[in-house]
Amino acid sequence: MAANDSLLKLDGANCFEDRIGQEHGLRPEDLDKLQQRIASCHAELESRRGGDVGFMELPYDEELAARIVEKAGELRGWCHNFVVLGIGGSALGAIALHTALNHSFHNLLPAGHPGRKGAPRLFVMDNVDPALLSHFFDVIEDELPETAFNVITKSGSTAETMSQFLHVRELLRRRGADPARQIIATTDADPEKSILRRIAQREGFCTLPIPQNVGGRFSVLSAVGLLSAAVGGIDVRRLLAGAAAMDARCRSGDPRRNPAALYAALLYLFYGRGKPITVLMPYCHALRRLGDWYVQLWAESLGKRDGLETTDIFNGPTPVASVGVTDQHSTMQLYQDGRFDKVITLVEVQRVLPEGENLPIARGDCEDELSYLAGRGFEELFQAELSATRRALTDKSRPNLTLRIPEVSPWTLGEMFMFFEYAVAYSGSLYGVNTFDQPGVELGKQYTYGLMGREGYSAPAQP
Repeated sequence: MAANDSLLKLDGANCFEDRIGQEHGLRPEDLDKLQQRIASCHAELESRRGGDVGFMELPYDEELAARIVEKAGELRGWCHNFVVLGIGGSALGAIALHTALNHSFHNLLPAGHPGRKGAPRLFVMDNVDPALLSHFFDVIEDELPETAFNVITKSGSTAETMSQFLHVRELLRRRGADPARQIIATTDADPEKSILRRIAQREGFCTLPIPQNVGGRFSVLSAVGLLSAAVGGIDVRRLLAGAAAMDARCRSGDPRRNPAALYAALLYLFYGRGKPITVLMPYCHALRRLGDWYVQLWAESLGKRDGLETTDIFNGPTPVASVGVTDQHSTMQLYQDGRFDKVITLVEVQRVLPEGENLPIARGDCEDELSYLAGRGFEELFQAELSATRRALTDKSRPNLTLRIPEVSPWTLGEMFMFFEYAVAYSGSLYGVNTFDQPGVELGKQYTYGLMGREGYSAPAQP
């Protein structure tokens, strides 16, 4: 495929009044009236490209991609376990990549199984719950010398990640291992800004950079997400090529040609009509953890107390992750019959199994009451579940969009990452907030530092 061969399609037809009625549906002229603002949002974002906003440039760093592929090859040659130590944007993208593009039971497969693709087991430790950590170290106890740790923190001082790092480094030293062989530090390239970078330089760790103009929740296509992906056998060059294809589509400020701009505009219009909850619901188990990544991207980027021009606006839609068909038997009851305050984005994967494969439900005789299932395949049932949900939502006047991709692949996942990152950047401009800061998160970090006794920080009066 060429660089501009985008495969992702956005269908917003079920957002308009001819499908869901006048009370809850939009009119075409509603979108037309917003077009000039969208064009201004696009122009403003383009003016910052490669300056203070860098996520759009990540697909084109061929030198970094080559370096990561080389390092991943080296790690695959000796390590049995590859462990990401990180939190938030340093972890969620890696999890989404691994669960989307590797075998659903990757870590349970024998090392020589074709489904493992010659990759080590992959773990992402995105919490400092002591029980979780204790149980994890039980798992790798006998394979510690064959375990690599990728420590990811842009600031180099994130309390959760650095506490994990300190524990791992000390554990390796106690076992007589060389931390420089088993630890990779992914952090800000400037040692003045990252204590982890300074430690890595002093102790000889392999290091990878996080660009200063790329925030954590936008960093999945940087070294933050790419190293674990490459170690796991994912074609990172195809991932980046897919992202570049979506970037090419998003170079237009016209929402009729730019799907991310259209998506941002539709959700913004519904927000103004009392529908502040946006649900991402992939019909594909492999994309289940993409929802967690989406929730962070949307919540941290758009949930702001202060706007660009005024204070105390307390703005932002509430993102929710669901998955089909599991949630047809739980939250779908709320989505269909609860308050009219939600917009549902369905992700349709047109071919879940590899081309030519089929998983039949049953080939032989069965009870008469179940005969409608006999001779059918699970793929057919799965697609019917999606079509039924979309129809039911539409019949009940619930706004819904469909993101459609032919299959889950490095290319299409790269497209989706770039699509949502552009969409949230446009959304921030529409809502009048700074998409790229996170003051609420920072306040919590400062209180944590104070409670743990870090110099220069004070504990809250009533924790």
